[in-house]
Amino acid sequence: MIIGYARVSTADQTLDLQLDALNKYGVEKIYKEIASGAKDDREQLEKALKVLRRNDVFVVYKLDRLARSTVKLVTVLDEVKAKGAQFVSLSDSIDTATVAGKALFGMLAVFAEFERNIIIERTQAGLKAARARGRKGGRPVSDQKKIEQALKLYDSETHTVKEIEELTGVKRATLYRSISKRNGDTPKSV
Repeated sequence: MIIGYARVSTADQTLDLQLDALNKYGVEKIYKEIASGAKDDREQLEKALKVLRRNDVFVVYKLDRLARSTVKLVTVLDEVKAKGAQFVSLSDSIDTATVAGKALFGMLAVFAEFERNIIIERTQAGLKAARARGRKGGRPVSDQKKIEQALKLYDSETHTVKEIEELTGVKRATLYRSISKRNGDTPKSV
């Protein structure tokens, strides 16, 4: 089966160009979506990938209809490959059934890994620079006096957790972690 996916970012954009190209190619089922390419949870894309079977062909008009980043693109293409399906991008002249298409897919994977490593490197450099200026990453440490006040209010059983949060500024999760710590329990996520 030949399955297509078409996406635009906003409702005022049209899918017509993509649909015409997919239909001309012979796509049998087209999944259409209006969603940002940056979103990871695109319902129609997930449905299209879910129905893919061995020897199916997954077709898009252009690579940027699938993803905005190389990492996300390779993730989607890996899923297509894992299902034993082929991938075709009409405007980019990519067809994984060909030797050149397979080679291009391999290069995309290399670029995705490079992109991930660059992001990690930049993050580490930023943290190092911040530490050199005396700043630490992570969440700010809660004021211990406020936590103690929140614990006293909690123990008095005269206020709800929401009221304690409003009175002291201590967040619900921090309060529950402090209670668990005080009781010697393993903290549970809230």
